[in-house]
Amino acid sequence: MGSRCSVWGAVSISLAILGLPGMASGQASSQPASRPAAQAQARQVDTAYPGLACGALTYATLADLPAGTLLESGTVRLTEADLSSEMAKAPAEVRDQLAKNSFFFLEQVAAQKVILDLARREAGEATADGASQPERELMRAHFEKLTQGVKVTDAEVKDFYENNKDLCGGAPLNQMKDQIEQYVLQQKEKAVTDEYVRTLGQRVPIRVSADWTAKHAVLARDNPVDKARFSGKPSMVDFGASGCRPCDMMAPILKTLEKKYEGKANIVFVHVREQQVLGARYGVEAIPTQVFFDKGGREVYRHTGFYPQAEIENHLAKMGVK
Repeated sequence: MGSRCSVWGAVSISLAILGLPGMASGQASSQPASRPAAQAQARQVDTAYPGLACGALTYATLADLPAGTLLESGTVRLTEADLSSEMAKAPAEVRDQLAKNSFFFLEQVAAQKVILDLARREAGEATADGASQPERELMRAHFEKLTQGVKVTDAEVKDFYENNKDLCGGAPLNQMKDQIEQYVLQQKEKAVTDEYVRTLGQRVPIRVSADWTAKHAVLARDNPVDKARFSGKPSMVDFGASGCRPCDMMAPILKTLEKKYEGKANIVFVHVREQQVLGARYGVEAIPTQVFFDKGGREVYRHTGFYPQAEIENHLAKMGVK
């Protein structure tokens, strides 16, 4: 719909490998304090390392686990060998990126394993003969049950149309109604499943290795987005790619803003074809996507599609950037 480009499969590479719905959001609260792993014992991941987790491990507990064990949750146990095996299934061009973002990848693998375990138990209780079902069918049924009550009202369709006329290419509402309704429904269902996955650790105990997490939290922050958002200055990150028309239209605007706000705010461009895993971590599903972070590193706003310079500057001003 309109002035944006779809993001191809590799941007959400780990999710595609696992067959899961999108669940990465990349939102965070504040800059993490540096602390030894031992001090993080018995603490939740999001408390010890704000912004590191973006899904199922947000409320996981940091713990001392046996050597080589990365995660335990009920009958689910994941080891370094398990993670390496899953990583080997990924396309060769993203394996180095996944290695640098191993915590994110562990989070995706853990989500699948823990939710599949819940889905199996749910299906076992509902099936008298206890017949097994294919994993994808179990997962699909589990998520469909979560979203079965999600509906879209005419008011929501109209509101979306009024606020996104540029994406509709000037077509009247009656021509776009069905398409908008389907899109809004998908977004609402995704919001439900995202929240379900993000709060998974509040429903089932999940323990993750404190020592391993401490090591990989450092690696996960070695990228332009995390460096900018935790620099103590407001930031605007544009996720895009060359060859995408609205992305190319954004390029001169970004250069102008970078010069204008030098020393006051970070203006960052991430090429998602080159940084596919980073795009997945931050939940980028279409490009260009602009994500705004306040000086504490918290995401405060995001927009998808071409974004005029005046609108960007307006949001920077709201964040206190002069």
